[in-house]
Amino acid sequence: MAAVADLAQAATTLTGPSRRSFGFRRVASTVGQWLLSVVLVLLVWQLFLKAFNISTFVGKGPLDVWRYLTSSDAASQARSKLYHSSITTLRDAGLGLIAGSSAALLFAMLFNLRRSVEQTFMPIAMVLRSVPLVAMTPIIALVFGRGILGVTVISGIVTFFPTLVNVTLALRATPRASLDLFQAYGAGPLTTLRKVQFPTALPAVFASLRIAAPLALVGALLAEWLATGRGLGYLMLQSQTLGNYNMVWAATAFVTAYSLILYAIISGIENWVLARYADPNE
Repeated sequence: MAAVADLAQAATTLTGPSRRSFGFRRVASTVGQWLLSVVLVLLVWQLFLKAFNISTFVGKGPLDVWRYLTSSDAASQARSKLYHSSITTLRDAGLGLIAGSSAALLFAMLFNLRRSVEQTFMPIAMVLRSVPLVAMTPIIALVFGRGILGVTVISGIVTFFPTLVNVTLALRATPRASLDLFQAYGAGPLTTLRKVQFPTALPAVFASLRIAAPLALVGALLAEWLATGRGLGYLMLQSQTLGNYNMVWAATAFVTAYSLILYAIISGIENWVLARYADPNE
C-alpha cells in the first residue's frame, strides 16, 4: 500500500513554483471572467427593457435601481430590507447547497462502489426529479415544517440531482489504465476511489457545484415564496403585490449578484484545488 500512496503522490503533485504560477493564472482568469459577466448582465438587462419596450413604470433599469438604493427617499429603508432578507436567503441557499451536494457526493461514491445500489435507487431518484418542485413544496413544508429544515430540504433537492448525475458519470470516466495500475499494486476499491477516481473527478465536482449554487438560490426563493414568508423571495412577492417595482428589480439584481459571487467563489476554490493536482501545461 505504500507503493500505491507513492504512486498517487507522484501523479498529483507539482513543484512549488509551477503550482503557484498555475494558481495565479487561474485566479486572474476567474476574476476577469467574473467582471465580464457583471458587465454582460447589466448590458443584457438594459437591452431587454429596450427590446421589449417595457413601460418605465414596471421595468426598471440598472440606473433606476441604483438611484432607488442610493438617493431616493426610501433608500435607507430599502437597503435595510434587502440586507436582512439577503441574510435569510443566503443562509437558506447555503444550507441547501451544502446538504444537497454532500448527499449527492456520498451517493455517487456509493453507486461507484456498489452497482446494485445504483440500480435500485437511481430510478427512484429520477422519478422524484421528474415531479415539479412547485408541486412538492407544500408537501415538504407539511412534513418538515416551514423552518430551516424544510427550506434546506427544498433547496437541497434542487442541487442534489445534477450533482449526483455529473459526479457519478465522472467517477466512471477514470482512465482504465489508471485503474488497472492501482489494481496491480493491490489497491482495494475504496483506496482506488480515494486516490484515483475522486481526484480525476474533481473538475466535474466543481462544475456541478457551479451549476448547483444558483439552483440553490432558486430553491431557497421558491421555499420563501410558497412556505416561509421570509427572505428575498417573499420580499419580491410582497413588493410586486404592493406595486413597488423598484424593490422587485432591486431584489432581482441582488439575487443575480449573489449567483455570480457564489459562482466566482466556487471557481476560486476550484482553481486553488486544481493548482495542487492538475498539470500546469494543460
